Amino acid sequence: MSMKIAMTGATGFVGAETLEQALAAGHHIHALTRRAQPPRARLKWVPGSLEDPAALDTLVRDADAVIHIAGVVNAPDRDGFEAGNARGTIAVIDAMRHRGVRRLVHVSSLAAREPGLSDYGWSKELAERHVKASGLDWTIVRPPAVYGPGDREMLELFRMARRGVMMLPPGGRLSVIHVADLARLLLVLAADREVSHTQVYEADDGVANGWDHRDFGAAIGRAVGRPVRTWATPAWLLGVAARVDGLVRGKGARLTPDRVGYFCHPDWVAATGRHVPRQLWMPAVPTEEGLRTTADAYRKKGWL
Repeated sequence: MSMKIAMTGATGFVGAETLEQALAAGHHIHALTRRAQPPRARLKWVPGSLEDPAALDTLVRDADAVIHIAGVVNAPDRDGFEAGNARGTIAVIDAMRHRGVRRLVHVSSLAAREPGLSDYGWSKELAERHVKASGLDWTIVRPPAVYGPGDREMLELFRMARRGVMMLPPGGRLSVIHVADLARLLLVLAADREVSHTQVYEADDGVANGWDHRDFGAAIGRAVGRPVRTWATPAWLLGVAARVDGLVRGKGARLTPDRVGYFCHPDWVAATGRHVPRQLWMPAVPTEEGLRTTADAYRKKGWL
């Protein structure tokens, strides 16, 4: 059934895939954007940002559901994370209340489970608290590491694998999910008003107990077509690397001091008790296949 969906973050990695799937399914979309975008059928771009109440009012007007994806993964300080993740979420909630829109699908992060490890995780957990106190018909999704064509966050691992040596965090396990599976989940939840109401879900690729860091590094190696030697990097060395990355790439740095804390946490596996009910959604992209298609897409873009 066609819906009117309001989206934030539609120009980002996860948002762009969600937007494509929503349009392909016949939904009508209002999407927030800071920059001019090409027109498309059933899509209305709303100029503005999370700091613009008038834009958010226009965005959510007459919406059946709101999918809030926008947020920041890098910021210079705690206030920057709070502004992008927590205060931005409050602004979306306020706009929904004003327009009488009830259904909210909020994209958080597994980092919210450990708010003491990083300013990023703290800000995502704070945003979750605002959602839970909103009085709306909310569902929170905490994705693990998201990968897929177009992603630049995991690109660094593919580049290291191509060179045959991969520096990974100290021992631990992680869950992952392909962006297409995550996008499909967000759209399923936007339409569901019963089973997922007031639930917090941790979605993954269906691999029980997640991936050992070394095994995941080896899988990326297979995706790029070469064996990989993996190294468990101690936290102090990752801290040095983060400072160097900041000096070299400035605001474009991928490894930051704030990220080192949660990179080194040993358990980023989606909790079994928070899995999405199977009658609603199941992952469809096997990770080995997804990594191969991601590597192929990187090559076509000239990134790898």
